Amino acid sequence: MDGAALAQRLREETAREVEELGGLGLATVLVGDDPASHIYIRLKHEAAESVGIAPVDRRLDADVSEAELLQLVENLNGDDEIDGVLVQLPLPDHIDEARVIRAVDPVKDVDGLHPFNAGQLYLGRQTLVSATPLGVMALLTEYRVPVAGARAVVVGRSPIVGKPMALLLLHANATVTVCHSRTEELARHTLDADIVVVAVGIPGLVSADMVKAGAAVVDVGMNRTDAGLVGDVDAGAADVAALLTPVPGGVGPMTIALLLANTVRAARYRRGLLAFPRP
Repeated sequence: MDGAALAQRLREETAREVEELGGLGLATVLVGDDPASHIYIRLKHEAAESVGIAPVDRRLDADVSEAELLQLVENLNGDDEIDGVLVQLPLPDHIDEARVIRAVDPVKDVDGLHPFNAGQLYLGRQTLVSATPLGVMALLTEYRVPVAGARAVVVGRSPIVGKPMALLLLHANATVTVCHSRTEELARHTLDADIVVVAVGIPGLVSADMVKAGAAVVDVGMNRTDAGLVGDVDAGAADVAALLTPVPGGVGPMTIALLLANTVRAARYRRGLLAFPRP
């Protein structure tokens, strides 16, 4: 499943929407000097600029107080030129991550992590949803993978990938099993699955002998190793699966493409073009 090619098409569609709406802004907040976070922010800014969305870069020292960070988020919430607010995670240990997530205005929550947006997804009334699971669903649609009635296994239970992924599949009428790094006899579950989505951050966790012949396998993992960038699924699974996302070039580009699409959706909510069910 070529995520890079589909992501490029989606970004072209987003660029046309941005041109129609005009004047969109995406604010990112980065706390500290984590090298990976710096790379992610740079990629998001470049992608935003490529479709005509103005990136707004806010960076704070690692020792910033929680109160200062919350004040910055409040200021971004109130800035009418900004349609989306993204606080890059993880945050330093002295900051209450959950409190910061709750501080983001739900209508600008392009990460889909605010409890209101997460609750809407739980109820099947999705508003803004985490970009990575949305990207996975778009890939399954693009490659005509039957979801309704399928047995789907999600390996991972994070609030940004695993849990929303399971809910999206469930709402699409799949029969969903959620596994994780402590699941015993993981292969017993994955071998029964028509769709496997793996997002735990463990290189090669799912091997070829854990995949049912003809299954669609989506590898969300991106692990930096001495051998380079690898996923959570062993490359040998390509010999068994009908479809497999590559790493890199699979889910990664889709995540950024759907983040941009979320920014457009947030802009439509803010401008009254879509009805946002305010809490």
